[in-house]
Amino acid sequence: MNTLAHTGPGPWVLFFPLVWAAVVLAAVAVLRRTGWRGRRGPGPRPAYDEQSPIALLGHRFAAGEIDEDEYWRRLTVLEEQFGRAAGPRRKAA
Repeated sequence: MNTLAHTGPGPWVLFFPLVWAAVVLAAVAVLRRTGWRGRRGPGPRPAYDEQSPIALLGHRFAAGEIDEDEYWRRLTVLEEQFGRAAGPRRKAA
């Protein structure tokens, strides 16, 4: 005869949700480590072109070699030449 009174599921009721949370967190960690970011198709991502004229212009502006007016003037010409449609625009002062 069993004399133990069962008053509820006990502390083991938290075990299974914790296991599933650990599984989900592990899956997310593995996917982030392997480089999965929702990209389409296999293969490496295209690298950022540090030698593009627009990037070089940005580096010159950041280094203080050219002033803001010169930067915007040259950027406008480069956007027209390379067809960059959505670029940063200067605010009207």
